[in-house]
Amino acid sequence: MLRSDPHIIISGGGTGGHIFPALAIAKALKEKLPDAKFLFIGAKGKMEMEKVPAAGFPIRGLWISGLRRDFSFDNLMFPVKVVHSIISAALIIRRFKADVAVGVGGYASGPALRASSMLGIPTLIQEQNSYPGITNKVLGKRAKKICVAYEGMEKYFPAEKIILTGNPIRKEVTDTGGKRTEAGKYFGLDPENLTILVVGGSQGALSINRCIESMLPVLAERQIQMVWQTGQNFRQQAAESCERAGCQRISVTDFIQRMDLAYALADIVISRAGAIAIAELAAVKKPVIFIPLPTAAEDHQMKNAMKLAEKGAAMVIHDKEAPKNLQETLFGLIADENRREKLASGIYQFAIADAGEKIADEIIKLIDK
Repeated sequence: MLRSDPHIIISGGGTGGHIFPALAIAKALKEKLPDAKFLFIGAKGKMEMEKVPAAGFPIRGLWISGLRRDFSFDNLMFPVKVVHSIISAALIIRRFKADVAVGVGGYASGPALRASSMLGIPTLIQEQNSYPGITNKVLGKRAKKICVAYEGMEKYFPAEKIILTGNPIRKEVTDTGGKRTEAGKYFGLDPENLTILVVGGSQGALSINRCIESMLPVLAERQIQMVWQTGQNFRQQAAESCERAGCQRISVTDFIQRMDLAYALADIVISRAGAIAIAELAAVKKPVIFIPLPTAAEDHQMKNAMKLAEKGAAMVIHDKEAPKNLQETLFGLIADENRREKLASGIYQFAIADAGEKIADEIIKLIDK
């Protein structure tokens, strides 16, 4: 029977693409179970150790990181980190007296869910991508439920455990109605002008930034209006390059705090193809040019993007081809309003409403059992 104050573990992080859906699930659960107790488990030194407490939830960190592609001392230490993290997670979870554990992906998710299953605590995986990573494939064998965002996931997980819920997104980010004038003031741009939004993820994308930088003289000549999220490391260079090129209509920022306003102003979006970015763009119904991250695990970003492209719901450019093809593709889309409308309608078909609430309901069922 469901107790009044269930104890819920939520694990994962590393990037905004894992942290923000984790927070969306927690908020959905909090609405349904006001007295529930939450504890996040993340990786020490990663974004979640700052973002989760800022959202009002406690978090504990594990000594864990991913495998590097090159030979390094960190790779030699990886097995030690995994064992240490599983033991640490087990101690944290036992002290917390968890009733259920939820994994959203990221370095800490594997050890936390593994420890939970060893302790007999029911686990739920939230698989964001169309192609799961190795960790989730392994964890899926022990998980009670697996909430997915794409159809056809029976190829990777036991069919009886799969529930199509979509990816949880922040409601405050996709609430864009009637905000275009406010958005223009916020970014210092004209809300009447067609606007390009460039986002490379929460930390920026160097290859996309360099493509945009190379295009600045043409953007200035054609007076293209743009909101450009560069990430912290590229912001100064981007601002200086814009000034040299005479770009008067480009708003440069390292991180967009008000994504709802960015989406409200955007007529075309250039983006990586992370699962949560796709979910948000589908919900706000925007025509997108995806440039998937080529180093993403299992090439999952390209697989995500191609699922949409096959349905006429997005345009996709390979990262290595972006310097050659992005400018022509972008200006072609600017000139073709009909194409933009078709892409917007196509991607909206992938929007799944209330994903956070659906996942919360499945978690509550596990607690109740």
